[in-house]
Amino acid sequence: MTTTRQLLAVTLMAGVLSISSAGAGELIAPRIDTDHHTLRLERIASGLTHPWASAELPDGRWLVTERAGRVARIDADGAVTRLAGVPEVSARGQGGLLDIALHPDYGRGDGAHDWVYFTWSQPGEGGTATTLSRGRLEDNALVDVEQLFVQNRFSTPGRHYGSRIAWLPDGTLLMSVGERGMNPKRAQDGSDHAGSFLRLTAEGEAPPDNPFVDDPTMLDELFTLGNRNPQGLTVAADGTAWSTEHGPRTGDELNRLEAGVNYGWPEVTLGRDYATNLPIGRNSAPGMRDPVYVFEGRFAPSGLAAVNGEAFPAWRGHLLAGGLASEKLVRLALDGNTVVEHEVVLDGEIGRIRDVRLGRDGMLYLLNDEAPGGLFRLSPADRQAP
Repeated sequence: MTTTRQLLAVTLMAGVLSISSAGAGELIAPRIDTDHHTLRLERIASGLTHPWASAELPDGRWLVTERAGRVARIDADGAVTRLAGVPEVSARGQGGLLDIALHPDYGRGDGAHDWVYFTWSQPGEGGTATTLSRGRLEDNALVDVEQLFVQNRFSTPGRHYGSRIAWLPDGTLLMSVGERGMNPKRAQDGSDHAGSFLRLTAEGEAPPDNPFVDDPTMLDELFTLGNRNPQGLTVAADGTAWSTEHGPRTGDELNRLEAGVNYGWPEVTLGRDYATNLPIGRNSAPGMRDPVYVFEGRFAPSGLAAVNGEAFPAWRGHLLAGGLASEKLVRLALDGNTVVEHEVVLDGEIGRIRDVRLGRDGMLYLLNDEAPGGLFRLSPADRQAP
């Protein structure tokens, strides 16, 4: 963590930090022509520091994680309030405060399910570990924060945490854990949480119908294995789970997630070695699932949304994938497990795209991994701003 981030973390622990965002509602591009829709791009909040993920509250406000260890609440007018009560994260390398999601029954009923779930890199003996926690939003703080799950091995270096979370229709939670970057073979080890998707209950336990619960050589929490560093995750309207995953040097993947499947890393990959640019593994292998799609070049995927609703009728059922190094937002139309359309929707307009979400209003909301960064809205060009 840099000295600046340390100072920010200390400031947060001392109390709540509030600012007003001068960039709220700023029009970035009044007209972006695509194959099916004409769009407008607005920045609705600014002043964020390397934002990582977003979750919309029932009242239309947004919670945004900042990697240094802060949760920002963004009001309708773009005002930003940093919340107290966040655990001390390890923000070295690619670590920090990462994904965030509300319980699917948040705001319904008596408040029993009003939990905010978040992932983070926890410091400990031997390095860091991807961790899942939850807390309740009360005034300007997270309260009743409790730790639900920690991957079973703390390790170095500080990268490849994975850390995306998404709810399945049955009320269980998918969570990605990267293979942590030092020993890729961890992704093929069923006794190691690294390099996998986990399926957990709302309390962080392994559901009894997980695919490997009857195998003593495999961890009960595992849903898949052979994943490198998945940082895009969404569940479509039909309940299908999709993920985008970083390859090494090229070979970034789109995968359809299914219980018990091995996605191959590092034995199967179209990626290349960083130093030599030579192929790393095989293109395909028995017992390992090939990706649905491999992105061109060094896309560096992070953030994934499935489009539904009425705002973008020609995109209904399509996926929108964000890219970091590429600075692109890409639309993928699917026919079963085949990508039949590929279109670049944004190309550098907001920089490194970290997160992509579909809002309750049907619009698309994006975060850019910058300092300062912001929250952006992508909507039909003929739609009047609120």
